[in-house]
Amino acid sequence: MNVRPGHPLTTMALRGALAIIGFWLATQMVDGVSFDTSLTLLLAGLLLGVINAVMKPLLVILTLPITILTLGLFLPVINTAMVALVAWLLPGMHLSGFHAAFFTALTISVVTWFGSAFARN
Repeated sequence: MNVRPGHPLTTMALRGALAIIGFWLATQMVDGVSFDTSLTLLLAGLLLGVINAVMKPLLVILTLPITILTLGLFLPVINTAMVALVAWLLPGMHLSGFHAAFFTALTISVVTWFGSAFARN
């Protein structure tokens, strides 16, 4: 199998790895985020990658009117919902509430943005 830069599998693997780093960083910086084991942390990053690939585009399309009305400020709420869904689906990941989910999603977004910009160069 020839996997090269820009290939969808490479991109998805990179995003999953960046999500794992983002989750780990969030546990260090955000109160109310915890994982029972390192395996749970790894699974959370991978699950977030799958959920973002499958569900996020659908949610962005369904919420397009409110996203346009808020000039894009609703997109972080969608990211928060994706993180909360991962926590709901994955035993061993704990979020104390919206605040923890929001700042975890923000941390993951920043890490993914920096990582993707660095990987392009």
